[in-house]
Amino acid sequence: MNYWLVKSEPFKYSWDQFVADGKTIWDGVRNYAARNNLRAMKNGDRVLFYHSNEGLHIVGIAEVVTEAYQDPTTEDTNWVVVELKPLQAIPKPVDLATIKADKDLQDMDLVRLGRLSVGTVKEKEYKKILKLGGVK
Repeated sequence: MNYWLVKSEPFKYSWDQFVADGKTIWDGVRNYAARNNLRAMKNGDRVLFYHSNEGLHIVGIAEVVTEAYQDPTTEDTNWVVVELKPLQAIPKPVDLATIKADKDLQDMDLVRLGRLSVGTVKEKEYKKILKLGGVK
């Protein structure tokens, strides 16, 4: 299993809306590195859901339920989507300041590549985030 992080501005698409929808297509990605990460996602992979611009917190855990396919919002075949479903909210959302201050999380894409909308997460980083967030 691999681990990922996706970013969404809560006023555009929040964790609460994602939970209400029950599943979503992660579309509109127009960055090659983020696109490559979408292409690498496999069914069952875990995904941290991060509220960007407002809040700056990891707020939930999702799962990849459909692997990459052509993004239906464009005819350009360079761009793909995956389908995600919410698994659970993080009881204590983990804010960016906490992540940046933690020596074990300094190499996260979220810290190193702040503008990347779909990033990788190492297993040890994923487990640390869950611990910080109060996930049992």
